[in-house]
Order: sequence, then structure tokens, then C-alpha cells
Amino acid sequence: MAKVQANSDFDIVRLDQVKVSQYFGCNTFSERTMKERLSKDSYKAFKSALKKGEHLSSDVAHAVATAMKDWAMEHGATHFTHWFLPMTGATAEKHDAFISWDEPGQVVERFSGTMLIQGEPDASSFPSGGLRATFEARGYTAWDPTSPAFLMEGPLGITLCIPTAFIGYHGEALDQKVPLMRSMDVVSKAAVTALQLLGTKATHVVAQCGPEQEYFLVDADLAKQRPDLLFANRTLQGARPPKGQELEDHYFGSIQARVLGFMQESELECFKLGIPAKTRHNEVAPNQFEIAPIYEAANIASDHNQLLMEILKSVGERHGLAVLLHEKPFAGVNGSGKHVNWSLSTDEGQNLLEPGHTPEQNLQFLYFLAATLKGIHRHGDLMRATIAFAGNDHRLGANEAPPAIMSVFLGQQVNRVLDAIEAGEDIVSRAKESLGIANFMTIEKDATDRNRTSPFAFTGNKFEFRAVGSSQAIAMPLTVINAVVAEALNELNEKLEQELKSGKDLKAAVQEVVRAAVVETKAIRFEGNGYSEEWKREAAKRGLPHAKDTVQALAIWEQEKVQEVFTKPGILTAEELEARTHIRHEQYQKALGIEAQVLREMAETQLLPSITADLGARAGALAKLASVGLDVPESLKSALQVQTHLAGVAQDRIEELRKQLAIAESVESLHARTVVFGHQVRQAQDDLRDVLDTLEESCDADLWPVPKYREMLAPLT
Repeated sequence: MAKVQANSDFDIVRLDQVKVSQYFGCNTFSERTMKERLSKDSYKAFKSALKKGEHLSSDVAHAVATAMKDWAMEHGATHFTHWFLPMTGATAEKHDAFISWDEPGQVVERFSGTMLIQGEPDASSFPSGGLRATFEARGYTAWDPTSPAFLMEGPLGITLCIPTAFIGYHGEALDQKVPLMRSMDVVSKAAVTALQLLGTKATHVVAQCGPEQEYFLVDADLAKQRPDLLFANRTLQGARPPKGQELEDHYFGSIQARVLGFMQESELECFKLGIPAKTRHNEVAPNQFEIAPIYEAANIASDHNQLLMEILKSVGERHGLAVLLHEKPFAGVNGSGKHVNWSLSTDEGQNLLEPGHTPEQNLQFLYFLAATLKGIHRHGDLMRATIAFAGNDHRLGANEAPPAIMSVFLGQQVNRVLDAIEAGEDIVSRAKESLGIANFMTIEKDATDRNRTSPFAFTGNKFEFRAVGSSQAIAMPLTVINAVVAEALNELNEKLEQELKSGKDLKAAVQEVVRAAVVETKAIRFEGNGYSEEWKREAAKRGLPHAKDTVQALAIWEQEKVQEVFTKPGILTAEELEARTHIRHEQYQKALGIEAQVLREMAETQLLPSITADLGARAGALAKLASVGLDVPESLKSALQVQTHLAGVAQDRIEELRKQLAIAESVESLHARTVVFGHQVRQAQDDLRDVLDTLEESCDADLWPVPKYREMLAPLT
């Protein structure tokens, strides 16, 4: 490959001289690589086991392990790790060298099928929500053969990373992958049954996902001077800059050379790891950007999104940039989300949420559309709960992101079709007359506008869950979507079977089942401005749930219907679900506790000393003017008095924040502690920030101890 020396003294591939297809996935043990390196019988057995969901035989597992080790070592790998997704929201890995003793004093590289399939990291130090006692250390990582192994390039070597699930000694799910995989199996079975009833052959249905990732870039030297960015991942104090996003000149604007270089190298790393990065562009806020991939199976998309976030951070370091994935790193400008685009596809590649070209195909489309509407209508509160955490509270419903009220946007054409179905129209034979559409049975993919204020929007052949936070792991939101749609499909399937047994033909039976679902779910459909106060009032009239913050949303996990959507199909046991609820409470409390402590320390040791130094300098200057006989204007004296008063207010609010933190930490009840952190501590923190932001605007800029918004949001040249 042709190379060019970059400004930061590392080599990058010239993407304009090499086709992506020539090196895409070169650092993954892909299916193509496996086919080349395994015997025909071993490869066939591997594919068969994968398709049927069966365990690999020890012989096949050993063959795959040997081929994987040889391939990795040919690329320079010296270590391997089982790479997994614990309930921290981040990834985890423990590296082991390939070496083992051969002769006394001599080592040899070995990697067996057993080492590939199962590992044993310490499970005692990961969040378990009570599933595991502190002294119970044993946990297991189990290979996920559907997600390709990959090579992680380090400064002085390469590590083979094997995507795995993480379970406890008794089989408890201790990670985010296990429930996702279970939910994919559950929705597949429900969808296959539906297809069989509809007369379509399919052996497997795969939940698909393409998550769009938003992020901010800040010069790393500036970020390192901000304790809040280092420890809380967002600015806890900062006066608004004179220019933010008011001119709307950043969105889709030309990409500056420094940023483009970062993007290109990030994409190169993605392509090498088989991550299909498709789109890059400037976002709305200054120094905010987005990268979006092509669709993949949901579990692979989840793995790849976790990898993508790591890639962005590591490449950013090499370019002198801090990558901020927090939902609201800066007050006063738009925050960042992660739009999780979701659909269902058969093993033959047919998208079940894409309108077809025949009446039969569109009956099928309407059936799966109705199931999705039914799932979101029944479990809109659960959809809200799955994206509830401290960071997202700053973003949702802030006229920059979807509201916390779950609604579905479908677009005018699809809504006209559903309205006709509700009215009892014969959508097959009377489409033109009833709907005013030349041929309803050919629904155009892009026949409608998009609605960026909708939390769950149909965009032509998929649904876009727009309320997911930018720092959030997408595994649980995907698990929830799969779970609620599977539950709805099972109910529709049962009703369709009853209609068919009653003697109705397939078209009439499907139309009746779809009509009932359309009538039932009408309240969830909304085409207007989700930001408006009018919608909040209208949503209340419709009976739609509205958990305004994480404190309210966390209670949703304990509802009986929520328990059943997970436990009934076996996606999570009651104990596993309870553990995750416990972890969510703890993570929320810890996030707010860290923020409050960081802000208090910044205020006491950096900001207030600078403010008082400025007050002293101003007072001294005014006294000096008076000492030489100059008349000091009352306006200057008044301004100094106001500033002095605000400094006193800031000190009082620091004490109040200390007090509320102490109260919160003394509360024994998990739920009650969440309330105190979410209400009293957060309010005390917000009150302190307000006065500090005001004081920053009047303080001598040379004395202000941390970089300001105007510096961090300036163009990255």
C-alpha cells in the first residue's frame, strides 16, 4: 500500500490510492479467512453448527483455534485475550501470551480449542448487582463465533482479541452480550413463525443495526487543564461563548484539515477491523461530528460500536485531540446522541421492514410494522428506561434531542395507509379509490419527510431510535427493542392463527389482525414537533408515560409487565434483571457523586481563588485611583460590590453542595439515595454552576484558571 508521512510522525495509508475493499477486514479472522485456512469438512461443520446454534465439537474447535493462532502469529501477534462487555458500559480484556513450557527452559506457542472457547477472568471486581458475592471470583468468558476475532495493534506488539460472552459460575449473565444474543434468538423465532403463517419460507431472522455515533473534539492540551473533562467527561462549569451554533454554519460544513486527518485515520482503523464506516460529517454544534456505519447483525454492530469508541479515543490521542463522547459536554450547545437504526432481516437478506413490490410483500411489511408499533406502544416506558442515565438527562427534551415521551413517527403516506386500515378499507382491491395513491401496494421508500424530534422514527425501511445516548453501549437498547417486538409478534401470530382457523383467507386474516393493532396503538403515532409544550400536553391526554428524568425512569424496571417481557421468553431471569436495576441505581449515584465532588474541588481550589484574586486586584486598583485624587465612578464601585456579593453566594453554595453530598451518602436505601442524588445533589450542583458561570464572565481572563468555552469550541486548526 502507498503510504505518506503524517505531521504527527506516524504512517497512515493513502486511502485515495488503495481501494477499501482491498484491505477491509484484513485484521479480522473473517469468514473468508476461516474458509481459506480450515479443511472443507471443518469449515462445513463450523458453518452448520453456527446456523443451527449448536456447540462445536472439540475437533472442530481445535481446528479453528489452530488456524486462528497461526493467522494471528503470521501478523505478529504474541498474546490473545477474551474481549467482552461487562456491565460497566466499557470493554474488558485480560491478555495471555501464546507461550507454554515445552522442555525445561524452553517455551512453545500453543493455543487450543479449549482456550478459544472458554476463559476464566476474575468476576469479583465487575458490577454484578448482587448476582455474585465479593468472595465469589470465578467467571467464564465464552467465545461468540458469530463475531469475528480481530487483531489489536499496540505500540510494540499485536494481540488477538476474541469476542466473548461473560457469565458467572452458575451461568448468570454478567455482561451485555448474553441478553442481546438471547433477545436476537427470541425475536428470530417469533419472526420465523410469522413468516411461516404469511407463506414466506425462512429459517432464521436477524435483528440488524446501524448506530450513528456523534462526538465532540477538543484540543487535548486544553482538555487536560479541565478536571471536569478528565474525571466527569463533561464541563461542569463554563460561561457560554460569544458564538456557539447560532449561525448554523457548522452542520455539514467543510471539514478542517486537522479533523479530516483524524477522521481518515479513524476510518482506516475501522476498515482494518471490518467496521463498515460509511458516513462522516460535521454536526450542529461547534467541533461536533458524526460517523455512521452500514448495517450489520445487532450483536456485531454492538461489538463494533464499542470498538469504534475506543478507536476514536486512541486515534484522537495521536492527533492531539480529546474525543468527548458524553451526551452534554458543553452547556448551551447541542449534545450528542447515538441513533440506533434497527430492522429485521431474513437469512436470505430480505428486510422485513422494507415495503415490497407486490401486495403480498406489503401485507408482510404491514404485519411487522404493526408488531413494532404494538411493542413500542405497550412498552414505551421501558424504551424510555433503557436510555435513562445521568448523562442523557442533560440532553433529552432540551430542544436538541427527542423528548422523554416515547412516540413513533411514520410519515404521511404510511399513516394514510394505517388510517384506511383502521376505517376498514379493503387495502388490497380498493387501494387507489380509498387512499388516493396510484398504487398503494408499491409504497415508496422515501415518500415521506423525516422527523428529527421523534424518539422512534420510521425512515423508509428501518426504525431509528434517536434517544440513545452517545456514550451508551447499544446492547441493552437493542435487547429491549428485540424483546418488545418479539412479544408483540407472538401475540399477533396467535391472533392470526385464530383468524385462519375461523375460515378467513390469508389476506383478510392479516388485514383484521393488523387493523386491531393499528387501532390499539394509535396513541403512539405522532407526526408533529416533539419539542413543543403542546405535544407534552397532548401526550398526557393520550395516556403516554413521561418519565422526566432518570430518577423516575429507574422505577420502570420494577414494573410487572417489564419483568415479564424479559423473564417469560428467557432473555433475563428475575435475578439477572434485578441485578441490572441495582447496577443502574449505583452507576447513576456514582456519576452524580463524582460530578459534585469534582465541581466542589474546582470551585474551592481553582475558581473561587481566582475570583477573589481578581476582586483584590480590582479593589486595589480602585483604591489607588482614589489615592491620587481621581473620582472613582459609582458604577465601578457597584460592579465590584456585585461581584463580591456573588463570590459570597458561590461560597455559600459550595457549602450547600457539601451538605447535600453528605446527606446523600448517608442514606442507606438504594432507591432513596437515588432520589437524593437526582434531586438535592443535582440541584445544589446546578445552583453552584449558575453563580460560577456568572462570575466567570466578569473575572479577569488572565486569572481564569481553566480553558474557557471560547477556546475549546474554537475551530480546530
